[in-house]
Amino acid sequence: MAILGEIRNKPWLLMGIIALAMLAFVVNPDSLEKLFGAKPGVFGKVNGDEVTKEDFDDQLFILQQQAQQQGRPTTGLDEQAWQLAVQSKLIAQQFDKMGLKLTDDMFWNQIQYDPMFAQNKENFDAKGNFKVQEIKKQVEELKSTNVEMYNNWLKTRKAMEYRMMARQVFANVSAGITVGKKEAEEMMKQRDQLADIDFVKIGYDAYAQKNPVKVTTQDLADYIKKHPVQFKREASRNLGLVYFPAAASAEDDAAAQKDINKLLNEGSATSGGKENFHNTTNDSMFVALNSDMQYNPTYFSASQLPAEIKDKVASATVGTIWGPYKEQNFYVLSKLLDKKPSDSTLSRHILVSYKGNQAGGDVTRTKEQAKKLADSIGAIVKADPSKFTEFLKYSSDPGSAAQGGSVGWTTPATPFVPEFLHFLASNGKGATGVVETQFGYHIINIEDKKSGSMTYKVANLVKTIKPSEKTENEVYTKATKFIQQVQGKSFNDFANIAKKSNYNFLNPKELGRFQGQIPGLGTDKDQEVLAWAFNKKRSKGDTDIFTVDGTGDRIVAFLNGIQDAGTADPEAVRDQIEPIVKNQLIAKQIKEKLSAAKATSLDQVAKQFASTKQAAQVNMLNPQVAGAMEPKVAGAAFGVAKGKLSNPVEGMTGVYVLVKKSETVNKQPGDLQQVIQSIQGQNSQQFGQLFLKSLQDNAKIDDYRIQVYNQQSQQ
Repeated sequence: MAILGEIRNKPWLLMGIIALAMLAFVVNPDSLEKLFGAKPGVFGKVNGDEVTKEDFDDQLFILQQQAQQQGRPTTGLDEQAWQLAVQSKLIAQQFDKMGLKLTDDMFWNQIQYDPMFAQNKENFDAKGNFKVQEIKKQVEELKSTNVEMYNNWLKTRKAMEYRMMARQVFANVSAGITVGKKEAEEMMKQRDQLADIDFVKIGYDAYAQKNPVKVTTQDLADYIKKHPVQFKREASRNLGLVYFPAAASAEDDAAAQKDINKLLNEGSATSGGKENFHNTTNDSMFVALNSDMQYNPTYFSASQLPAEIKDKVASATVGTIWGPYKEQNFYVLSKLLDKKPSDSTLSRHILVSYKGNQAGGDVTRTKEQAKKLADSIGAIVKADPSKFTEFLKYSSDPGSAAQGGSVGWTTPATPFVPEFLHFLASNGKGATGVVETQFGYHIINIEDKKSGSMTYKVANLVKTIKPSEKTENEVYTKATKFIQQVQGKSFNDFANIAKKSNYNFLNPKELGRFQGQIPGLGTDKDQEVLAWAFNKKRSKGDTDIFTVDGTGDRIVAFLNGIQDAGTADPEAVRDQIEPIVKNQLIAKQIKEKLSAAKATSLDQVAKQFASTKQAAQVNMLNPQVAGAMEPKVAGAAFGVAKGKLSNPVEGMTGVYVLVKKSETVNKQPGDLQQVIQSIQGQNSQQFGQLFLKSLQDNAKIDDYRIQVYNQQSQQ
């Protein structure tokens, strides 16, 4: 129900069915069916349980709803939706194994604790009681008044049920998390003990400068083999990308500036040269015919206006024009059309919709019948405003109806439909009238008004500085020449030619089919590039060229690696693990040299590696040594006998050899019971995330999405 996004702030349905309904106007169902196929499919399995198209779509819909409310892109959320669908199955399986059951009564009892409802104060009365019966009643009314919104509520409810099951599962398992007395006593001991040591550190970086170490593919593979769970991967691709932006040239910039100056002084071509931005008598129409951005009739505060004019409008007269001035990739002319105080208005409305309009839903009345009903209600309310609430049952805006029809306090800058705002601006306190908008007929009653700061209506005429056909052709020629140069060549050739030519070169690795955007690229062609890379017809070394819609930018892609589901390809994760493996190889060399030298003192170790002897005080719970966290070094300090040279310790930043001089106890505040409670609290906080990760790591998860999409691409 798109109305609620434009005429008021949402009440209890803010993060629920209303936003889902709004999204229905954004997402084209036909495009979804084309993508996924007309029949419901199976996208995968979790421990044998199917993840259906419906499961996936429900999660995707919720994510898109949240993204829209937060002003984020609603695309590129497929992978998140899949992960949520998998996790929901895992939670449901654990819930079932525990013999638990989520009844309808339990759902309504628990709904007040769900973030979707708990974070909205309007869902609670003055005494703090949750308005569960009121919410249930509104949901029930949707069954008969708006089937689409009711179905969207069911999707929202399913997501809430998974969260309820998760809370129950985590609560039941975490209840068994306890901390023993011995464990707490050992923790207190580690907290209070201090060791004074002398040590010599052979740092990895300093050693590598004199003794370069090369990490081979086999070295990486050996490390991965020791950490199979950590490097368990879905199917992925490695790409080489060269981005050719169709940036406007200086000539294009001059052309845009010439066009906007012509509109300012000479008149537009569409009006025979007789009208310009100075003398036009219809600013909104002139902007609509000549600007690259739509006319916005909203009143804005000075701080909301373009930086070029926000400090000038207060003293300017109506009709003043500024510009042309440059804002990012635009030339702008701004004309001050009006200024007035931003009066705040408290109003309420009853929306009478009709069949076929945006808020109509399942309403069967015609437009004529709706107008007749609205005029009748309007006349009664105008004569006696106290009767307003008697007619709320006719309103197609259930959210505001639940609040007595109120849409709250608004200003001219509030994103309401223009007709609604015009009535509020043109009438005083107590006024009642019928206003027609795209959503139907509103019976509006103004309850109160208060004055505010000055606001301004400005007409902005905008010309985009965009690449000309000549510029786009030059970019196309450059990209085409490059792809011809690299076809049939190795990836190294691809990278070297790109770098030598100073092109924008990217080398993203381990790209997932459904991750949405490619790091470093971020265009509307990213998903198309990923689909190309994962097409089963692709082979390593394939190249292709893509054109970014609307900009003329070109992307040349090189398929450099194909990794099937399983263990990560060593080279694909080189950047991630090479520093670790390199330090391990260096540590091995250092320890071999120490063993061969058979040093008996720190002075001998320091001399052997041209290092220095240092001193430190270490603690097991805060294992800092010379500014670095070195838990193994702290452990060795308490494990070695006093005065004895330790074995080499492979630390985080280097190899250490140490001698313990003494141990002391520095008793810290806090008794045993406090320590037990602290440890138990920390463990409980970490449990949920770790438990879910464990379930996912040990589950048998089959992902059929790539096959499904490939099948669709062949149809």
